[in-house]
Amino acid sequence: MKKHKPNMLSFNGSNFMRQRLILSVLTGKAISISNIRSTDTEPGLREYEVNLLRLLDKITNGTWLEVNETGTSFMFSPGALTGGVIHHECSKLRGIGYYLEVIFALAPFCKKPLTATLKGVTNNQVDPSVDSFKSAGVSVLKQFVVIDPGIEFHIKKRGLEPDGGGEVHLHFPKLKLKAVQVKDMGKIKKVRGTAFAVKVSPALANRFVTTAKGEMLKFLPNVFIMSDLMKGSAGGYSPGYGGCLIAETTTGVVVSADVSCLPPPAARQVPEELGKTCASLLLEAISRGGVVDSNFQSLACLYLTFTSTDISQIVLGPLSPYTIEFIRHLRLFVGIMFKLEPYVEADDDVLNVGTNKVLLSGVGVGYHNLPRGGASRSLSTYSHFNFLAEWTDDN
Repeated sequence: MKKHKPNMLSFNGSNFMRQRLILSVLTGKAISISNIRSTDTEPGLREYEVNLLRLLDKITNGTWLEVNETGTSFMFSPGALTGGVIHHECSKLRGIGYYLEVIFALAPFCKKPLTATLKGVTNNQVDPSVDSFKSAGVSVLKQFVVIDPGIEFHIKKRGLEPDGGGEVHLHFPKLKLKAVQVKDMGKIKKVRGTAFAVKVSPALANRFVTTAKGEMLKFLPNVFIMSDLMKGSAGGYSPGYGGCLIAETTTGVVVSADVSCLPPPAARQVPEELGKTCASLLLEAISRGGVVDSNFQSLACLYLTFTSTDISQIVLGPLSPYTIEFIRHLRLFVGIMFKLEPYVEADDDVLNVGTNKVLLSGVGVGYHNLPRGGASRSLSTYSHFNFLAEWTDDN
């Protein structure tokens, strides 16, 4: 491998690789990652990680990548973030949601409108489903967009593990982000949902709908769950069923929860149990609160960082470990730190609403995409705030 560049950032291990690659592309800083599963029986990069690197190469122009023979280390030098029209076949070892996080993080900063068609696994038991990104993920992005020019997200086909066959179509026009002051989550006004069944009896989806709706009707009357029964090639290549529940508040905040059952042998879980599980997960997400779904806290922190040079404030529920590591990576790549303080609403003491909240404050860096990537001003000039914890690298 070539010698490290003087400004290259070095990391150990494969943890949080998506975060490091996203921030490398946005800041224009080269990175090197070593000791990738070097002690495992199968060392090196996994197939889905190599597939992610190919996706980044399609979105950018001039990206340079060098991997050693064993795949246990590589160097990545990002090119210009161009966007355009891309078609990508995702690895079936991870869901399309694994790749959508990268798409949603980079799309607002592309030089050209980004139109992407992703094929693979739409629903699994590890990554957020495409339904969650279509509702809660798009909702987070719209909070930071000055004017919504028409963000499109269409689920053309569903595909489950292990053979996939799903397809989603996304279109992100030229977007301009703004600083936000969002503190009021509001009250839940309606619950919507989708139950899907592919290559199995449609009765499984109907039983899921009946149970999940019955659980949510205990809390509010405005509940509607539709059945999505895709047939033929639109249903992918593997059997399974599941669903996604979405709660919307009076202020437009969207939270989601999704589950899936992939027989066999997971078919031992009957649809009634799956419906109750999904309803419980949604109630837990509502309890955590905040103006952003907990699965997309890191996206909100990213948008807040790379928006205009104004103060932004958002209220989040308990920070997930993934979000905490992302904030630490922001400090390393961009030099920005946030002020975190407990947030208590006026009626929390009376109503005992949910878990403890965090008020996150920070100043955007005024990001502008240059021909070779990176920001339009020195990253060392950004304002600093009190930080949550000292930086510690993971192995």
